[in-house]
Amino acid sequence: MAAPVIREADFVQSVADALQFISYYHPTDYIEHLGRAYEREQSPAAKDAIAQILTNSRMCAEGRRPICQDTGIVNVFVKAGMGVRWDTNRGLQQMVDEGVRRGYADPDNKLRPSIVADPLFARKNTGDNTPAVVHVELVPGNAVEVTVAAKGGGSENKAMFKMLNPSDSIVDWVLATVPKMGAGWCPPGMLGLGVGGTADKAMVMAKESLMAPLDMHELLVRGPANKLEELRIELYEKVNALGIGAQGLGGLTTVLDIKILTFPTHAASKPVAMIPNCAATRHAHFVLDGSGPVALDPPPLESWPNVHWKPAADARHVNLDALTHDEVKQWKPGQTLLLSGKMLTGRDAAHKRIATLLNAGKSLPPGVDLKNRAIYYVGPVDAVRDEAVGPAGPTTATRMDKFTGLLLEKTGLLVMIGKAERGPVAIEAIRKHGAAYLIAIGGAAYLVSKAIRSARVIAFEDLGMEAIYEFEVRDMPVTVAVDSHGESVHQTGPAIWGEKIKQLKIPVRVA
Repeated sequence: MAAPVIREADFVQSVADALQFISYYHPTDYIEHLGRAYEREQSPAAKDAIAQILTNSRMCAEGRRPICQDTGIVNVFVKAGMGVRWDTNRGLQQMVDEGVRRGYADPDNKLRPSIVADPLFARKNTGDNTPAVVHVELVPGNAVEVTVAAKGGGSENKAMFKMLNPSDSIVDWVLATVPKMGAGWCPPGMLGLGVGGTADKAMVMAKESLMAPLDMHELLVRGPANKLEELRIELYEKVNALGIGAQGLGGLTTVLDIKILTFPTHAASKPVAMIPNCAATRHAHFVLDGSGPVALDPPPLESWPNVHWKPAADARHVNLDALTHDEVKQWKPGQTLLLSGKMLTGRDAAHKRIATLLNAGKSLPPGVDLKNRAIYYVGPVDAVRDEAVGPAGPTTATRMDKFTGLLLEKTGLLVMIGKAERGPVAIEAIRKHGAAYLIAIGGAAYLVSKAIRSARVIAFEDLGMEAIYEFEVRDMPVTVAVDSHGESVHQTGPAIWGEKIKQLKIPVRVA
């Protein structure tokens, strides 16, 4: 039998289509596991966060727009059958990158380019989200198996590695490490572990483990069949017992599943890597056999639970155009606010430029007046059709911590909006200046964008998605995370729920 021929056009088109597909469709197994977590959640703040994620997920499936504004760095795992022939003059990396380029430029659903070249110095956006990170394995067979994933920076930045001693406990290391990861990886999600091999092999295994289907529910129902499954269950229960909860607000579910891949290692070593997957879990799997490009089947809408988020009746309405210290002082940790009016945006690159100008005694660009205003840490997706802006969820706030004191002191900035916790330096600056830090829900970017009525770039346009925008919003939902006295819900919430789980013996498994 003649060897099957894999055409370049089929491969490229399949990668491009897969990237579009995963940008707006959660895997069905993730939705089912998250739906169970929603039903059993007892923490009001965590339940509200999960409701926003589930509502956002369904909206994206229906509207075919990205689940998260961070449409990720592309990871591709290719298992190429040694019996196939390739009809191409390009290398595999080049073909993957062409698929990424086409997938991210689709005019009906533009995806955000987030990749910067020259990571040490220029850090200039490549403009098309290339290059991808490609892993290749030659295997027996007459087909090419491909897994395409888009990994957000918030979760990727929380990747951990430790070279343990052979006698050290993996469980102890995981339980000591997860609280240090904070909430920037947008739980509830998964933890992937790679154990063995070498340092590099462990990291790749941890990443690859996240591509497997979620099956913790089924595992708990039937019970473990081997020691590895026993370890997965033990880690699942003990991590959830920490009480970190959705978005780090405190609650019963921090992880939906634990995945583990292993490989033989040196007798003196026990390399362990841990990588989280966030609430914007995105991956697709397909096989090319020479018959043409693949067609991925959308999940049926009935896969989503009947959850439709709406703001609480007691949510406080806030006029951003009339912000005062007296208004901010009335906000309480954990309180839901609905923001209306104008805000500025700014994240890593913009903060660095602002700080450089301030430290040099220079004026900020026209329109960048932060006195008594709010700044939103966001890099939005470009708008399509009649949108004011594309999905525009928050980025991890801790990366802006080192700039916080300077901006509060020199500009009169009053409110910051992002996701996850703030560090002690930022919290002290917030307390000192009577400011506040609010969070929007990571993994609910399309839902958040519906509150944005207009958007325009006002400074640093060359930074692309990191430019400073002015948004006009109406009833944008946020939660008070650090109040003007420096109290943080990311400290109090997990502490309260970790104790509740322990003292009240609240079960942390979903079966």
